[in-house]
Amino acid sequence: MKIFIPKETWEGETRVPMIPSTVKKLASLGAEIEIESGMGEAVKFGNDEYTEAGASVSNDAAASLSSADMVLRLRQPGKEDIGKLKEGCIHVSYLDPFNNFDLLDTLAEKKITAICMEMIPRTTIAQKMDALSSQASLAGYVAVILAAERMNKILPMMMTPAGTIVPARVFIIGAGVAGLQAIATAKRMGARVDAFDTRPVVEEQVQSLGAKFVKIDLGETGQTEDGYAKQLTEEQLQMQREGMAKVCAQSDVVITTAQVFGRKAPLIVTEEMVAGMKPGSVIVDLASESGGNVAGTVCDQEVDINGVKIIGLANIPGRVALDASQMYSSNLSNFLEHFWDKEEKTFVLNREDEIVQGCMMTDGGEIVNEMIKNAKS
Repeated sequence: MKIFIPKETWEGETRVPMIPSTVKKLASLGAEIEIESGMGEAVKFGNDEYTEAGASVSNDAAASLSSADMVLRLRQPGKEDIGKLKEGCIHVSYLDPFNNFDLLDTLAEKKITAICMEMIPRTTIAQKMDALSSQASLAGYVAVILAAERMNKILPMMMTPAGTIVPARVFIIGAGVAGLQAIATAKRMGARVDAFDTRPVVEEQVQSLGAKFVKIDLGETGQTEDGYAKQLTEEQLQMQREGMAKVCAQSDVVITTAQVFGRKAPLIVTEEMVAGMKPGSVIVDLASESGGNVAGTVCDQEVDINGVKIIGLANIPGRVALDASQMYSSNLSNFLEHFWDKEEKTFVLNREDEIVQGCMMTDGGEIVNEMIKNAKS
């Protein structure tokens, strides 16, 4: 089985889909791996490191795409690249499926089997393949580092001959993977941390990391089967905003992480809440690419509203590109290895497997994922 890994062409992408150590692991299973020349340059891996790991190097991406049995990448493919793939090729990458029906139609028309890394089910066995969680964890860490750099005070309490500096107050909204990592990072750096989530079940996790869980009675909430927060009603969102306004006003840093997969991010921090914050405060909006949780967020920009900095930078995991690439590379490798036939030395796509049924978008000339078909209809 020939696996081809092209260079990332998405504007501003600093990560790469696979690092040499992962190539070596897959090559040891018997995979024939070819990379596009320069594929690893963004994180300072040269072609020679990939060849030493067992890959060959292509200087003709178009020819390699057309002959590959499987293509691995990070970002979604362009339609031009899809047109070069042979019928029956397995394509694995991010696809943003709920916002890219045309792309899925193109993959189906070409009879490509498309695997979407965002749709890996959140089950115990699939945890090691979960790219959304691995990248979100890094985003939570980076959010705190960005805030610490932009704010005009330090995070920890410090007792000095000149007096005592009180710890900064950090408010994390959303205690999913990104939020929990942000809590842990802020606590390690000495901040006083408050956190809120619509799912009461995460209160214990928040407290175990040393943060105070902010309780707001929203009535019936909960989480989906995959562990994501359920979408709130507009009335619940308003109750949430009112309950959080006081916490935001006394916080030096607010980090928002609330996203509903496949939908626009909910607006959580309103203009009034931003206006109520102290000048010099910092907000980091991790949902900027899906519409933003904060009034005033501009995707991939930093803005100042009456002295409050709102950071809406895109591709936050790409700011720690080496580790982000390593984690995504491992997610890909774990997915392949799970379905790898070691005797035949090939990838066997078990269409009855629950992992495949969750993340396979197109197959045999049609869109096959039930969630996508329902969303599209």
